Amino acid sequence: MSLLVVGTMAFDAIETPFGKTDKIIGGAATYIGLAASYFYKNINMVSVVGEDFPNESMDMLKKHGLKLDGVQVKMGQKSFFWSGRYHTDMNSRDTLATELNVLADFDPVVPENCREVEFLMLGNLMPSVQQKVMAQLKKRPKLIVLDTMNFWMDTAYEDLVKTISQVDVLTINDGEARQLSGEYSLVKAAQKILAMGPKVLIIKKGEHGALLFNKEQVFFAPALPLEDVFDPTGAGDSFAGGFVGYLAETKDISFENMKRAIIFGSAMASFTVEKFGVERLVGLTQEAVDERVQEFIDLVQFDISLV
Repeated sequence: MSLLVVGTMAFDAIETPFGKTDKIIGGAATYIGLAASYFYKNINMVSVVGEDFPNESMDMLKKHGLKLDGVQVKMGQKSFFWSGRYHTDMNSRDTLATELNVLADFDPVVPENCREVEFLMLGNLMPSVQQKVMAQLKKRPKLIVLDTMNFWMDTAYEDLVKTISQVDVLTINDGEARQLSGEYSLVKAAQKILAMGPKVLIIKKGEHGALLFNKEQVFFAPALPLEDVFDPTGAGDSFAGGFVGYLAETKDISFENMKRAIIFGSAMASFTVEKFGVERLVGLTQEAVDERVQEFIDLVQFDISLV
């Protein structure tokens, strides 16, 4: 039994009000895998990199227990690269450069020993690539989680809608929920999106927390107030990794357990934003993770009486 993570492994160059970086390791699968590794240990990755992707970064991922048999290394080619500059509010950004490189013709190959998995996490990628992964599985996983973005709503809408109809959980941010549904109210947006096929919808609201919907219920989890937010890149992916990693470890996909998984996902996202790139996610102690989760629990628990 295992968790299969599909997504990008890449280079980022980031500028925020707190500083800037040269090329550093990033990519949806990288963040998802690292965050999930703190809760679940049998994680297989499917991605593609160029020969420029550092061996030491591959070793770091392996030390976190991530299995890289499904990561293609294209010799003579470069890895996907993205560069962006965040505005003062850290909620909006400008893309400075996007170089698809190996991602331009990525044809995912799921290793034979990974074609029967319990949990599938489809990180942000072209919807047609996500569909190719699902088509290679021998049977439907216990849970399929999909992350996507507004770019695919603009450029591959029909493929995206088809992919959404095939998954159990969809995670998007509030702006993307409004765009996908055509509704400003997030409650109305959620019901329209759930009608497209997924059983559960997560709407991420950055520093304002996250909403969890099914057709009958809604749950809200706040974000942890942090003194310093250095870099929001990868926070949504880390959230998804913590979320699906916790579900894989507990093997409980009930709505009640997803409420708990939201807290664990939020904890991993809160670590990510504290430093540039994946730096904060590397080598965390279990004690640090437990303490951060407890901070979230303390934030949301209170006693109230109506008498």
